[in-house]
Amino acid sequence: MTTGYLIDMDGVIFRGTELISGARQFIGKLLDENTPFLFLTNNSQRSRRDVATKLNRMGMPIEEKHVFTCAMATARFLARQLPNGTAFVIGESGLMNALHSNGYSIVDSHADYVVVGEGRTLSFELVERAVQLIMEGAKLIATNLDPNCPTSTGTRPGCGAVVALLEKATGVKAFSVGKPSPVMMRAARKELGLEAANTIMIGDTMDTDILGGVQMGYRTILVLSGTTSRDDLKHFAYRPDLILNSIADLLEPSPVVQMQLNEWIPTEPLLAT
Repeated sequence: MTTGYLIDMDGVIFRGTELISGARQFIGKLLDENTPFLFLTNNSQRSRRDVATKLNRMGMPIEEKHVFTCAMATARFLARQLPNGTAFVIGESGLMNALHSNGYSIVDSHADYVVVGEGRTLSFELVERAVQLIMEGAKLIATNLDPNCPTSTGTRPGCGAVVALLEKATGVKAFSVGKPSPVMMRAARKELGLEAANTIMIGDTMDTDILGGVQMGYRTILVLSGTTSRDDLKHFAYRPDLILNSIADLLEPSPVVQMQLNEWIPTEPLLAT
């Protein structure tokens, strides 16, 4: 049965504007061998086309179909819950485009949902309007609950921070769609046509990538090229199946890692030494 990969980006494929060593070669191998994969991102700012273009310019030869964003997952979820609904949005074009593509209208009043994503255009006026709409009955939806986002200049508040503000102001709990939510993790797997036992999640964060994979019964690989260190693992009740220094370790696996991969991929090994 086909095995495929769900792959986080920041800290796994790139840091800032630079690809992580081995990332291009690993993705090239997946493409050459027609192995299904998706890049998963909890950043709702950019459309999947924008993300694909960014990766192309960094030297990654992928297509739009290889990208799956939390904005896409959120819009598809809402379209199933309430087709042709309306949303008041705190976010940017990636989220709005995804909602439009799934039959939603963006409104400033009488909204079915208040949908919150990442962005740099947050204002008190937006927050105040969102609070009013939620108090009037709009459901609060978060594209993700990441409290902050790494940037080239440091760290800025993330979607989760804005959501926490709205929750506190209204007393309403948000429903989150992005990683580690099963909604996004399952949707991404189904996008590739995979079974849970044949899905491998590669990420650099324990409380989103790895937790999401563990909850869904996927194989999980934690890479230490991003935000997590080995010392951090003592704080979590769950563990990844494999811990690697970076994605480059999958190009020339150690005998122990190769044995593990062979157990996951019962046919001819995908990543032969």
